[in-house]
Amino acid sequence: MKWLIDTSILVRLSDSASPHQVVCVHALTKLHGMTHSLIVCTQVMIEYHVVATRPVEVNGLGKTVAQSLSDIARFRQIFTILPEPPNIDQIWESLVSHYSISGKQSHDARLVAFAQAHSIPNLLTLNLRHFTGYTEVNAVSPYAI
Repeated sequence: MKWLIDTSILVRLSDSASPHQVVCVHALTKLHGMTHSLIVCTQVMIEYHVVATRPVEVNGLGKTVAQSLSDIARFRQIFTILPEPPNIDQIWESLVSHYSISGKQSHDARLVAFAQAHSIPNLLTLNLRHFTGYTEVNAVSPYAI
């Protein structure tokens, strides 16, 4: 089974101070052990870099660019990176129209569009409320794995 891994999971993997880190590691280890495909997309890598290099005082990890890129290189070894589908803009527009998505939630709609385009049924995230209402993807917390 395919799983799209959300940015929230990658951030917690790199944050040893996070109370969610152990649960995220455990969930990914369990899914990998069950031979599930663990997938990330370009958007998730970019979002990770934004959070990783943002100062701690504004909800970031306070890493340098080099540290963030080192983390991303490690993620590339762990996860499958799928290419951006050529029709993602059309799928995204359809979702935004159908669900009346606006503001920051447009980024989440793009992840759902990516999952839909690649027939990825599950999304592992710590932000379940960002994905409630979508029928195109099953959002699951690492605490439920």
